[in-house]
Amino acid sequence: MTPQHTPRHWILLRGLTREAAHWGDFAQRLQQALPGDTVRTLDLPGNGAWHRQQSATTVHGMVQACRSALAQRAHGRPHASAGGAAAASEPPPRYHLLAMSLGAMVAAEWAHSAPHEVAGCVLINTSMRPFSPVHHRLRVRNLGTLLRLAWHWQTSGLAAEDIILRLTSNRVDERRAVLEAWAAVRAQRPVSPANAMCQLIAAASYRAPIQAPPVPVLLLASQHDQLVASRCSQALARAWGCPLQMHPFAGHDLPLDDPQWVIDGVCGWLGHAGPG
Repeated sequence: MTPQHTPRHWILLRGLTREAAHWGDFAQRLQQALPGDTVRTLDLPGNGAWHRQQSATTVHGMVQACRSALAQRAHGRPHASAGGAAAASEPPPRYHLLAMSLGAMVAAEWAHSAPHEVAGCVLINTSMRPFSPVHHRLRVRNLGTLLRLAWHWQTSGLAAEDIILRLTSNRVDERRAVLEAWAAVRAQRPVSPANAMCQLIAAASYRAPIQAPPVPVLLLASQHDQLVASRCSQALARAWGCPLQMHPFAGHDLPLDDPQWVIDGVCGWLGHAGPG
C-alpha cells in the first residue's frame, strides 16, 4: 500500500519591489504539479497588498512581518476538528518556502531564526554576504541602467517595467506580453521610492549565517543571470553543502523565463531529498 502523502504548505516570496502578481501563472502551475499540497503567495511589506506599509530595512524585519501576516491569515481561517469543532490548539503547519532574490534571503533567515516553522527552502538566484563580494551580487555594468530605472520610477511606469524586464529576462522578445501587465500592477499598487530604498538597504546589509539552515535547501540559479552573478549561488552551495541546479539560458527571473524547469527541479528534489 502506498503511504499517504502529508500535504506540504508552500509560501512563495518574490524579490526587490516585486509582488505576488509578478509570479504570473507560476503559482497555479506549481499547484497543478503538486495537487496534494497548498501553494500560496505572500508579499513583503511595502509591496503588493502591503504597498502602503513601510518596508523593513532589515531582512530579519521582513521575516517578522511575514510571520505576523501568516499568523493573522491563520487566525482569520477557522480550523475544523474531526467532530466539526474549531481546533484552536492545532499547531500551524511548517512551511516550504520557495523564494527568489531578496525573498530568498528572507526565506534563509526565516529558516535560521524560526526553524520550527520551516520544512524546506527552494532559493532562486540569490546572493548573500559573506559568501560573495558586492560586484558579484550586483553586476557593475548595470549601474547606468539602474540609474535610468530610478529616473523613470515615478515618471513612467511602462518605461520602468521595460527596464526591469530587460534586466531580469533573457527571453525579452518572448515575454513582452507581461510588460503591460506589470505596468498595470505598478499603477494599482505602486512601490514608493522610499520603500524601494529600504528594501535595497535590507538586501545589501544582510549577512547570512555561515552554517546552512537546519532544513533541506535546494538552490536554483541561472547560468546567464544578467543581474546577479550565478557564482553567488555556487558559493552558497559550497558553503552550505546543498544541491544546486543551474539553468543554461534563463535570466534572473527564472520562474518567468522557464517556469516548467523550476517546477521539474522542485519535484525532482522532493522525490530524491524527501523534505517534509
